[in-house]
Amino acid sequence: MMEPVYICDYLRTPIGRYGGALATVRNDDLAALPVTALMARNPGLDPAAVDQVIFGAANQAGEDNRNLARMVVLLSGLPESVPAVTVNRLCASGMDAVVAGARQIQVGEADLVIAGGAESMSRAPFVMPKPETAFSRAAEIHDTTIGWRFVNRRIAAQYGTESMPETAENVAEAFDVSRADQDRLALSSQTRAARAIADGRMAEEILPVPVAGRRGQMTEVTQDEHPRETTLDKLDGLRAICRDGGSVTAGNASGVNDGAAALILASERAVAAQGLTPLAEYRGAQSAGVAPRVMGIGPVPAVQKLCARLGMTPQEFDLIELNEAFAAQAIAVCRELGLDPFAAHVNPRGGAIALGHPLGMTGARLIGTAALAIARGESRRALATLCVGVGQGVAVALRAP
Repeated sequence: MMEPVYICDYLRTPIGRYGGALATVRNDDLAALPVTALMARNPGLDPAAVDQVIFGAANQAGEDNRNLARMVVLLSGLPESVPAVTVNRLCASGMDAVVAGARQIQVGEADLVIAGGAESMSRAPFVMPKPETAFSRAAEIHDTTIGWRFVNRRIAAQYGTESMPETAENVAEAFDVSRADQDRLALSSQTRAARAIADGRMAEEILPVPVAGRRGQMTEVTQDEHPRETTLDKLDGLRAICRDGGSVTAGNASGVNDGAAALILASERAVAAQGLTPLAEYRGAQSAGVAPRVMGIGPVPAVQKLCARLGMTPQEFDLIELNEAFAAQAIAVCRELGLDPFAAHVNPRGGAIALGHPLGMTGARLIGTAALAIARGESRRALATLCVGVGQGVAVALRAP
């Protein structure tokens, strides 16, 4: 019999644009902020009782290179006795961090875990490989912000190394997703996000981030930077990113962004001992692999596997937080699962097209947003899912406690 797992609190930073308001904040500092804030607003929680800190990060080539989760422990004020581990499943890193923490609690190896994810894509470094021969003067430089680098020739020959927008074009072609539908979903994402910002629901999960200006003056970043006002006409006027006659544009794709999120996971014992209030109960997770060239369809087999384990169908979830890496793949995933991509319960507060997609953070954000909706009584059963570069999908189920 597995122990039940409860999500008891959740906070995230605003999501910054590439080179935007959060670009001066190191990823380790950014990741520590929601952890510090969670501990502060749960004063009955004994920091020494935290069994593990688990964080997701996709890059880990820059300032977050020495086990980001451990840096979070040291920077957030948690006792140095708290252990920490960083996980990497690219776009699903933050989701995997939550899943890993939940599984530790389920099997009785932990009672209290802080899990989350962070990414500063603005601060992703350039890297250089070492020469392959002695005294070589050959030099290469790679941008680690997103996508392939140091490509394995065998993988390139067998599977290709298409960019993320190219994989979205492949999905659009394979699953017959029109440009018009992609733009319509992009507009819906922006409209829903704007509504959630205006009515205050988005602010419930956001932690203001203090940022030092050029002259040392402090300002607070309080809102997501990525949402923008647009129209179907404006979206229709954008050129395709990577193919002549293609359908994937900057307007119907997610952004390159900065942000961090953290959640408190607890067993029944820890809920009682630490004075916590559950937002939602974790039910389970599944992952699946697909062809890298159509990585965006990854959530389909992951959700199918999860539903088979739980004895459910996708239609039984009354809230679905599906990461919009691209409108093409979000639409294709919904259709393959028998869902309407424009339904009110699918990304009701907008998705990554509007909000942005800091790679290591997003999966944690999806779970946290779903948990808050359950706590508000807006959902009884929620699904969070996303696709993963190089061909995977991950899905997580929650329910009311």
